[in-house]
Amino acid sequence: MTDAPATPNQPQQPQLTILRQYVKDLSFENPGAPDTLRAGAAAPAIDLSFDVQARSVQPDVYEVMLNVEARATREDNVIFIVELAYAGLFQMTGFADPEREAMLLIECPRLIFPYARKVLADTTQEGGFPPLMLDPVDFAGLYRQQLAKRQAAAQGQEPNGTADPSTAN
Repeated sequence: MTDAPATPNQPQQPQLTILRQYVKDLSFENPGAPDTLRAGAAAPAIDLSFDVQARSVQPDVYEVMLNVEARATREDNVIFIVELAYAGLFQMTGFADPEREAMLLIECPRLIFPYARKVLADTTQEGGFPPLMLDPVDFAGLYRQQLAKRQAAAQGQEPNGTADPSTAN
């Protein structure tokens, strides 16, 4: 079977291509070692934060950066801190502006998340701890929070949320 060639009157089908993925920045702190590495200690509490940023780097090419910070504490002591900025370059064609923004802040981070997750797991394991295995992230929910934040800001109300889709255009 062959596909019929597109006619000039047909609209271009949206297309998303991952060009590259890379660690843009990685930091791991293990301030209490070796004391924090002793066996038998209680599991630490882990606070996570996520941020997604997108920017155009050339026509139809966008950098999407997933920023993840994990802070592990036991009682009032910091056990470890890991910060990762993991990015991907995406080529996008055939998307209208609202669709493009949603793709950049939902679908693109969803595609690179498993790789960022592996970097974090490997980093914490190399730091002497069990691998930090992150649960899947609801990037659509983060995007909705960001839309609510923008609407609140436009109405002069106090915003909340962390992702920054304003750089996606």
